[in-house]
Amino acid sequence: MSSIYVDPEEIKRFEAIATEWWDPDGRFKPLHQINPLRLDYIAQRVDLSAAKVLDVGCGGGLLAESMAARGAEVTGIDRSPKALSVAAVHAEQSGVQVDYQENDAETWAETHQGTYDVVTCLEVLEHVPDVERAVQACADMLKPDGLFFFATLNRTPECYLKAIIGAEYIMGWLPKGTHQYNKFIRPSEMVQAVRHAGLEEQDMQGLSYRMLLGQFYLSHNLNVNYLGFARKPA
Repeated sequence: MSSIYVDPEEIKRFEAIATEWWDPDGRFKPLHQINPLRLDYIAQRVDLSAAKVLDVGCGGGLLAESMAARGAEVTGIDRSPKALSVAAVHAEQSGVQVDYQENDAETWAETHQGTYDVVTCLEVLEHVPDVERAVQACADMLKPDGLFFFATLNRTPECYLKAIIGAEYIMGWLPKGTHQYNKFIRPSEMVQAVRHAGLEEQDMQGLSYRMLLGQFYLSHNLNVNYLGFARKPA
């Protein structure tokens, strides 16, 4: 199933390493390290046990499965069939119910307007062809007073050094070419996309890394990774 809303080259890159999604020491090691932070950030702001959630660009299901384990009714969409297959098998083995579908936000939004309490789009927007269009689709799928959670990379020299040179070429955490610097999104651009979609931004925090301890933590530094959320007016 093809779509005009995704970059085929981006899909190929993630298809090539799809089997490594649940290896905590593999190519997705950084996602395993930040997933507890992302999950807690969301859970502190919404009662997941009573929430209908859509995870956009769910990949192998790290976040989707974690939210479902907390009681959420979760649908995960992605354009990588290999990643979705890995996600479905792992969920079954874990005894967690997640509805995985091969799709993208823009196409899914055509038939799911005002459906979800929460839409998450984490570490995805820096890979889509049109950020504002993707954010608008996410906003359209929220119920009134619903929450949109996002996480992405800032377009700064520091981020280029850490997320590309450091993570891909020095540490080898990700395959070379995973990220394209020109697709990184400044916080001001993220706020603009959120506002244009009719949402009200609520918070942004940085995801920083302690090299000596090998730990990620939330901070006020948005120069590299950052996450946040916005609310759809009631």
